[in-house]
Parts: sequence; C-alpha cells; structure tokens
Amino acid sequence: MMNINEIKNHINKKSRLIGVDMGSKRVGLSISDENRKIATPLKTLNYENIQILISELEKIANENNVHGIIFGNPINMDGTEGSSSQSIKDKVKLISKKIKIPIFLWDERLSTVGAFNLSSQLDINVTKRVKNIDENAAAFILQGVLDFLNN
Repeated sequence: MMNINEIKNHINKKSRLIGVDMGSKRVGLSISDENRKIATPLKTLNYENIQILISELEKIANENNVHGIIFGNPINMDGTEGSSSQSIKDKVKLISKKIKIPIFLWDERLSTVGAFNLSSQLDINVTKRVKNIDENAAAFILQGVLDFLNN
C-alpha cells in the first residue's frame, strides 16, 4: 500500500488503473482508459472472501494492462479514520501481499452520494441507480484520482 502522492512514480504512461469501492457485501469496480482520463464503471461483485476478490482483480489487471489499483478509503467526515477505514486498510494489506501491482488508498468521502447524485442528473431510474451504485462509486473514486494525476 503506497501513498497516493507516489502514484506517478509507480505507473507506466500508457497503463490503466482499477478503482475499487469495497463494501462488506458488495465490491464495486471501475477501470480507466489507457490515457487515464476517464473512469468507467466495470462491475459489481458480491463479496464472498478476499481470495475471490484477489483472483478477480488479477484477472482484470492481466486482461487490461492495469498497473495500479485504487481502493476508496472511507475516512470520517471530520478527517479521522474509523473502523471502516481500518477494515479497508487490513484487507488492502492482505491483497497487497498477493498482488504485484501497486495499490493506493484514496479518500472516498461522499463517493457513494456523489455517484448517486451524478446518476440522478443523467436521468437514470432509481432502481438502476441503486443496482449500479457500487460500480458507479468505484468510478467516482477512480475519477478523483485521474483528475489528481492530470493536474
């Protein structure tokens, strides 16, 4: 797990990134284009165990020239780290021991709210918004990183 400020030193120019919105029941995944300009929702997985998630991340990374994985870090609104943040850090630590791709944490405050609001502006019905909220939140997280990298 690396500091997000180190990301530019650890990724290739023409490589993609995966965004992950890690929940206790579902995991939203997104992926960037190779120029790292746009984050696109990819899929939502039902979270069963860490090994299945690792296998899925490795498969996506191998098929798509991915050189970095961004996990949303659910920091409290006051900037402190609570039990959710610690849980993500513990899972990311396990994943980083198995995956050889650099992994980064990104402050994901309001990502789910932002993704839901964005989808409402796109006139997507509520049922579909809720169904896709995890992958849309992952895209929202990843887009924040892409915007950070491109500034």
